[in-house]
Amino acid sequence: MLLILAAVLPAAFLMVKVYKSDRVEREPAWLVISLVLLGMISTALAGAAEQLGDRILTSFLEEGSLGYNALFFFLVVGPAEEGFKYAVLRWRTWRNPEFNCQYDGMVYAVFVALGFALWENIGYVLMFGIQTAVARALTAVPGHACFGVFMGVWYGIAKRYDLYGEVDRSRRARRLCVCIPALLHGCYDFIASLESEVFVLVFLAFIVAMFLTALRIVKRLSARDQYM
Repeated sequence: MLLILAAVLPAAFLMVKVYKSDRVEREPAWLVISLVLLGMISTALAGAAEQLGDRILTSFLEEGSLGYNALFFFLVVGPAEEGFKYAVLRWRTWRNPEFNCQYDGMVYAVFVALGFALWENIGYVLMFGIQTAVARALTAVPGHACFGVFMGVWYGIAKRYDLYGEVDRSRRARRLCVCIPALLHGCYDFIASLESEVFVLVFLAFIVAMFLTALRIVKRLSARDQYM
């Protein structure tokens, strides 16, 4: 029970923080809960895609080599995890009448991302224990939340363009919903895979910079939010 709580609490804290920042009209509980559950489901879909990608890459590269890690994290893990998060996000919310403010896109994307992180975290913690819980509470869970923020920014913009009839701009914004978080996700995993004290510091600096940027975006969009 202690391990499960250690896995759940960081994601729950961030969910509450983002939810309370929705100052115009908070989303119904049933909707955000469904997004958390869909985020959990997307871990299985991403896991299957990653296993396939791993089999393809190990057919011509040594697992764990620099080339393998670069291709695996940037072309498999990042696109797979962020792509499936986006797929369930769009399926559940794009035409939902509750999606009537730009900040709503942020809330939806972060709840999907934290559902993903929550389920992933439970698995890691049950396998590796409390030390893993502490490490992931400081790195992986905020990391997924940040990926969700960057996805949510462009998702809300895409919705606004769509409502204004600017189809091409909406389509480009939706592409950025996946591409930017996938790139950041790839950077996160690739830097973490580099075994050097220098890169430990680079990794921590990357997390801090990404988190502070995401926090600033949340505050700014929350303050400027209005009905579309």
